[in-house]
Amino acid sequence: MKPRATVATETDRAADRATGPIGDGGSGDSRSGDSRSADSRSADSNSTAGDRDTSRKTRAATRTRPAAGGITWRLRLHRDRTLILMTLPAIALLLIFNYIPLLGNIVAFQDYDVYDLGITGSPFVGFDNFTRIFEDYRFWQVLINTLVIFLTQLLLFFPIPIAIALLLNTIMSARVRAWVQAVVYLPHFFSWVLVVTVFQQMFGGAGLVAQWLREHGHEGFDLMTNASFFKFLVTAQAVWKDAGWGVIVFLAALAAVNTDLYEAAAVDGAGRWRRMWHVTLPALRPVIALLLVLRVGSALNLDFEQILLQRDQVGPGASEILDTYIWWTGIKTGDFGYAAAAGIFKGLFSVAMVLGANKVAHMLGEQGVYSKK
Repeated sequence: MKPRATVATETDRAADRATGPIGDGGSGDSRSGDSRSADSRSADSNSTAGDRDTSRKTRAATRTRPAAGGITWRLRLHRDRTLILMTLPAIALLLIFNYIPLLGNIVAFQDYDVYDLGITGSPFVGFDNFTRIFEDYRFWQVLINTLVIFLTQLLLFFPIPIAIALLLNTIMSARVRAWVQAVVYLPHFFSWVLVVTVFQQMFGGAGLVAQWLREHGHEGFDLMTNASFFKFLVTAQAVWKDAGWGVIVFLAALAAVNTDLYEAAAVDGAGRWRRMWHVTLPALRPVIALLLVLRVGSALNLDFEQILLQRDQVGPGASEILDTYIWWTGIKTGDFGYAAAAGIFKGLFSVAMVLGANKVAHMLGEQGVYSKK
């Protein structure tokens, strides 16, 4: 008899031989594994080839792409050619009427003779015309008078369009809002001749107000010839004429305010004044800062026609501004070199005012005319 272990071993071997066809599957698995290895090697080789192709394409694109990362300027010109052609007339007008005349400032450094010598023949005198300006005490009086009128208009006129815009923003009826806006906006289209005439008929010595006071036993008055009241008179005329124009800008800024802010403030218990103080005015701050900077920059640019029409009624002592002084002492007398020098001084002063006001706006956290780098 064979041992039991030997019998078990032979039985296992017989079973292995009996399952031989099935065992061939094991060799099939081995071949399948080999094929998978071959496929993976093929895929790796294909991936490597694809990476090489991608790398070549990337290098080619890098060679053709501009250094700045955008399209070339020639492609931009081709793409925007229609817009460029549309802007060419405006650019031409800007060059002809704004920049080319700047070359005429050379007369500020000449003893300019407009009739015989012209620009090319007038002798060069350097800074003599500027010296004449700074030594002219009358020029400094006119400059101070101009700044006083400007400050009066800045304090009394600038807040009024903001107040009217806030008032119109609280009116619920769209029809009433449109009617009020049309009424305050209409005088902007009136000429200064018409505005001064209306004020003359209302507040002059023979105006409606003076006649009504005399009819009721009071002494009449004439505001149009009162030199001490002149700066307030021109401010009132500017308010009546141009306040409606400024309202448009502030109403546009108010239209961009998110209404959810008002609803959230109302839910928190804020009344109408609180909502205006904490929601409306902060939304207007950037626009107010921008217009204030621009207004300060035009400190010497008061309305020439408005002042000139009333200059003789109150006298040049109270009504003379820098523009009328330049016209009277420079252009009217033919001293164009003096007038040009005063114009250059006015331009440099305005630029300094804009830069200073814009610096203050940056210190207060506003953008101003341009953003701080």
